[in-house]
Amino acid sequence: MQIRDILRQARVLPVLKISDLDHAVPLARALAAGGLSVLEVTLRTDVAVEAIRWIAAQVPEVIVGAGTVTRPSDFQRVSRAGGKFAVSPGLTRELADAARSVEMPFLPGVMTPTEALVAREQGFDTLKLFPAESAGGIGLLKSMYGPLPELAFCPTGGLKASNFRDYLALPNVLCVGGSWVAPGAEVAAANWTRITELARDAS
Repeated sequence: MQIRDILRQARVLPVLKISDLDHAVPLARALAAGGLSVLEVTLRTDVAVEAIRWIAAQVPEVIVGAGTVTRPSDFQRVSRAGGKFAVSPGLTRELADAARSVEMPFLPGVMTPTEALVAREQGFDTLKLFPAESAGGIGLLKSMYGPLPELAFCPTGGLKASNFRDYLALPNVLCVGGSWVAPGAEVAAANWTRITELARDAS
């Protein structure tokens, strides 16, 4: 399965920072109950890879992948844990080669038209725009559509409940990523009912 096929199933991609391993499975189930079945667990905590392993094994109704993939070795770790895709804030030749070596769908990050062209030259037509709001947001995506209509984007960074629908209305936006559907305070409080409500609103 290609990354574009995965992201077509998720107009909103929850970006999850899991610090307590016991939260991994109930969080995934809460999001799935709200209609969000593709999840990105960022590799920003010591338990992130194990969280991916637990979700992959215990919540089969979701597709779980890794975010904040910044080293070639991350792909092997994520693949062994059962992760189905990888997301990076940027793109290097080494990251592209590592993704291909394990045949893992990969969403590399770009911030400028030049970076988007470099990604296209490396064979990627589905890209993460990061940090979206800081980079120019909706205006930048509109400007990119004219010369690069074949590229699809998943903007992440600064998106929230009040603006994500404006991004989804753009023809070159396949989905959006963000953490507003699983706020840190709600996760820490194990408020799964509230997270399901937020997911349902987003989906």
